[in-house]
Amino acid sequence: MITVTASGITPADLIAVARGNARVTLAQDALDAMRTSRSIVDAIERDGRPVYGVSTGFGALANTFIAPQRRAELQHALIRSHAAGIGAPMPREVVRAMMLLRIRSLAMGRSGVRPEIATGLVDLLNADITPWVPEHGSLGASGDLAPLAHCALVLIGEGWVLAKDGARISAADAGVNPLQLSSKEGLALINGTDGMLGMLLLAIADAAHLFTMADVTAALSIEAMLGSDRPFMPELHTIRPHPGQAASAANLHRLLQDSPIMDSHRDDLEHAVQDAYSMRCAPQVAGAARDTLEFASTVAARELLSIVDNPVVLPDGRVESTGNFHGAPLGFAADFLAIAAAEVGAIAERRVDRMLDVCRSRDLPPFLTPDAGVNSGLMIAQYTAAGIVAENRRLASPASVDSLPTSGMQEDHVSMGWAATRKLRTVLDNLCSILAVELLSAVRGLQLRAPLTPSVAGRIAMAAVERHAGQPGPDVFLAPVLESMRATVSGRDLLAAIEREVGTLA
Repeated sequence: MITVTASGITPADLIAVARGNARVTLAQDALDAMRTSRSIVDAIERDGRPVYGVSTGFGALANTFIAPQRRAELQHALIRSHAAGIGAPMPREVVRAMMLLRIRSLAMGRSGVRPEIATGLVDLLNADITPWVPEHGSLGASGDLAPLAHCALVLIGEGWVLAKDGARISAADAGVNPLQLSSKEGLALINGTDGMLGMLLLAIADAAHLFTMADVTAALSIEAMLGSDRPFMPELHTIRPHPGQAASAANLHRLLQDSPIMDSHRDDLEHAVQDAYSMRCAPQVAGAARDTLEFASTVAARELLSIVDNPVVLPDGRVESTGNFHGAPLGFAADFLAIAAAEVGAIAERRVDRMLDVCRSRDLPPFLTPDAGVNSGLMIAQYTAAGIVAENRRLASPASVDSLPTSGMQEDHVSMGWAATRKLRTVLDNLCSILAVELLSAVRGLQLRAPLTPSVAGRIAMAAVERHAGQPGPDVFLAPVLESMRATVSGRDLLAAIEREVGTLA
């Protein structure tokens, strides 16, 4: 059970709800904070003061006064008109994350909504009712207006729901009990960065795992290509004190110990003095990505502490307009992390290409097949990895510099944070595929070094891969094998098995 308090939630809470289906409840301090905030809005209503979002229109219509008897109608009309997305539905985990984060912001007691509004969203989550949120619609301007409006529309008993089989059904058919909105409440439901933040937090969790797996696959490749572990000695990284670099180098050094393959050429004077950059500089690239991930995590942590709404209701009774809904911090962080993740994939593909090239692989057979010519081995798997690297380079182009003005020039600079976080998730999914190809290639290389045996990590990886790919031999239908490798990389079992033997990896 995840309890949403007036001080917010943690990233682990979000993962538990978005991916683990944890149930949600509101703490008493959150309920009290919302009641206090709502009493201020009620006082404004009684006094008849013109206040943006309470007694006026929105955006370019902010100077249009709304009569008291039409203010509830205004809130419902706002939700209907802003639920204007188009395209395929966003994944269930993203929508659940977005809903939880909107609950979190409302629960902090600066939005002026009744507790019933946050409770209604909690009920949707606990009933496993997921609004159908189209992929296109948000500019990250006044937050994620359209995506959040699609969520709010279900709350009032309208709109679409994502059924368990992926079909689209009406909120009525999903059994939603509609809520009636009061003044300010429709605006408070949609004026937030919750879609961007939800996707960034999910991406951060995925990136943390994949960056560690990238060290694992790099170590396996280096071992398979008879590389050296000397560049990863800790004293060589204390003289360039980037934290991520030191962590990655420590992982590589640990993974490459106790390896008869590595020992076989340790004193060979004819062996290469220096490995290629894709091997020797692996911690410099992966480490820089880790430091970028730390920056993105810091931004996300700050946003988790933030109240994102417009206007906000201050404890002293003032209702003030803000620009806190602007997604620039999240867009910048997502774009930066996408660049880093793309490079982790790019250097991994370079190691794959090197392993498959008989001129550079240090006596491994062409394309890692023992019978080259009749068999093509992993030739086309590298094509696939190269194509994905090219796509990631296109996706690494920042979305956050691509502002377009909207709302009659009222919203004349937007963040594109929704696009930035969406494409970040694609980059990470692509990185998983590239690492899957490297895992298969590296294990093939280690198998072909027999009778020499690999490191402890290499033996564990070989056993995991052999369950799906077998031993080197005649060509097989490779796509199912690569799908299994993707599941192995994205899952936690292989990493956990390695860590049980070599210790926890950074």
